[in-house]
Amino acid sequence: MNFIQKKRTKLKAKRTFVKQGTCSSTFFHILNKEFGHPKEEEERAIDPLAGGILQQGYQCGMLWGTTMAIGAESYRRSENQSQSVALTIKTTQQIMESFENRTKSIECAEITKTDFNKKWSLAKYMLSGKFVSCFSLAGKWAPEALHTAREGLFINPTPSGPLTSCASEAVKKMGGTEEEMAMVAGFAGGMGLSGNACGALAAAIWKTINNLIKKENWKYTLNDPVTNKIMKKFYETTDYKIECHEICGKRFKSIEEHTEFINTGGCAKLIEALAQF
Repeated sequence: MNFIQKKRTKLKAKRTFVKQGTCSSTFFHILNKEFGHPKEEEERAIDPLAGGILQQGYQCGMLWGTTMAIGAESYRRSENQSQSVALTIKTTQQIMESFENRTKSIECAEITKTDFNKKWSLAKYMLSGKFVSCFSLAGKWAPEALHTAREGLFINPTPSGPLTSCASEAVKKMGGTEEEMAMVAGFAGGMGLSGNACGALAAAIWKTINNLIKKENWKYTLNDPVTNKIMKKFYETTDYKIECHEICGKRFKSIEEHTEFINTGGCAKLIEALAQF
């Protein structure tokens, strides 16, 4: 990508941010459009992951959106589900590394220095002009995100056996399609097996809202009753833990290890609880 292309991509990212309204849907849209497969309803459904999952301050919404677009493209490029899971998680890990190299953190709260659950903190974020830094970051990182995604998706791995993702299994339990399962595969193990905020939770929120959008004119709000119910059930099931490594009691070293954990009943209770919505 030359200088002019980078400049155009930066401007496009900022304009898209204004139009889409959230960082999560912005990057989902940017990459979907780059790959030639826009998904309007699916992009709207990822709005609640902005602010680090319902403004909780965990993984930045830009990462959630980028990861979903990578999952969607991996589905189109892969011969089977296992290949798609491996490709998505591998590329997600590269995307996370790219993002952290620029921001020094993947956590929304650390990047914005804001607790979006507190009204005064949110007001300060808006009045101080800090929100402009998110637009700036979107513009700066967009060319890198596109480049990293293209490179990561170029070489398709050949899995030695069946692979899955906790997020994919949650969406499957909710009646999701194979494509939808692939789209959330990168959320595995707290996104890219990083052990951060639960990927199955993020997947269940997205799938629930996507279903609502297809049925009616759902509109994103900061205090959405549907997503609040999901969070309540999630916290009750996990004893108020949200990070994957705390819920599972470990960080996964490989996709194979994560798959074995899921296949032997790991997070089965949680997935079952999330699938009720």
